[in-house]
Amino acid sequence: MIKAVIFELDGVLVEAKDWHYECLKRAVAWFGCDIAYKDHLTKFDGIPTKEKLKILNKENNFPLELQEIVYKLKQIYTQENFAMKCLPSFSQEYLMQKLKQNDIKIGVASNSIRATVALAMENLHLNEYIEFYLSNEDVLKGKPDPEIYTKAIGMLGIEPDECLVVEDNYNGIKAAQDAGAHLLRVDEVDDVNHLNVMNRISEINELRWS
Repeated sequence: MIKAVIFELDGVLVEAKDWHYECLKRAVAWFGCDIAYKDHLTKFDGIPTKEKLKILNKENNFPLELQEIVYKLKQIYTQENFAMKCLPSFSQEYLMQKLKQNDIKIGVASNSIRATVALAMENLHLNEYIEFYLSNEDVLKGKPDPEIYTKAIGMLGIEPDECLVVEDNYNGIKAAQDAGAHLLRVDEVDDVNHLNVMNRISEINELRWS
């Protein structure tokens, strides 16, 4: 039986992919660098900013000595975006209520930094529903490594096959699968609603008893 659901943040609870692109593009532009939107989608989606900067260094010779200041600028711009654009959703709150009513625990596991996840949880009004949230600062390796989901499952006190992870991109999906969890893949934030999540839970539970 599914006893917990863990949600990714970006692309699942908030449509922030383009925000992250705009913020990193704005930060590196100070130093004459540009990032194509195609590269953002194919290379950078779902990985931490520091990993993105390593790729820029390897493929575009972006100076290593500038990475720390670009990282800090990107986080400032990201916080500004989340403060202005991250808004509560009735559909999400209803989903969380339904999960709680069914005694299903809720966690959030994100490749974003802790400050961004904390601000998102506050602005989305989700703190009262979740057991905890984890950021890329809470693990040694970010997604696609399964560490963050393995840690979250352990904190929930359940087995991997008792957990459903809601993800939207390759890196997160690989992390969830390698952690041994069940998966609900979504294409956009609107897909994260009580019908889709509860139907997936029912489907998994029925398979276990069939």
